[in-house]
Amino acid sequence: MARSHAAPGATLLRSWRRLSTLPGGKTLFSILVGRMAPYTGTVGARVEALEPGYARWTLRDRRRVRNHLRSVHAVALVNLAEVTSGTAMLTALGPGVRGIVTRISIEYLKKARGRLTAETRVEVAPVTHDREQQVTADVRDADGDVVARAVVHWRLSPPEARP
Repeated sequence: MARSHAAPGATLLRSWRRLSTLPGGKTLFSILVGRMAPYTGTVGARVEALEPGYARWTLRDRRRVRNHLRSVHAVALVNLAEVTSGTAMLTALGPGVRGIVTRISIEYLKKARGRLTAETRVEVAPVTHDREQQVTADVRDADGDVVARAVVHWRLSPPEARP
C-alpha cells in the first residue's frame, strides 16, 4: 500500500510528540527533518517547539554557518527562517491540502551573532480554492532583537475531489 502524503503536517506532529519528550528526541527529530529536506539540514538548526501553526527553531553560531564578517551567513538565516515557517505552515494545513513555497524574501536588520531563535505563528482558513498565503518568520538573537525577517509565500490548493 502506498504511503499517504495527504497530511504531512499531521505526520510531523505525531513524530514530534513521540520524540520530543525523550532524551535527545528534539535533536533526533531535527535531524530527521533535515534528512527529509537535505539542504535544510545543512545548517544544523534544531526545533525547540512545534504545535499546529507554530514552530520555534534555534541555530547555534559556529564557524560552518559564518561569513567573512564573523556573523551568521545570510543564506543560513534564510534557511532557518524557511524551515521554521515551513514546519509551522505544514502543521496548520488541513487533511489533503497541498502547499508549496512560491517565493521568499528576507530583510536583514542586524548582524546575526550568537544563538539565534526563529519563530512563526500562522493560521490557515479552510482552503476551498487555489490561493496564496504569506507566512512571516522572525529571527532573533539572544538579546531578543530581530536580526532578520522573512516573508514566505505559499500556494495552497484544496484537497482533490475524490469520485
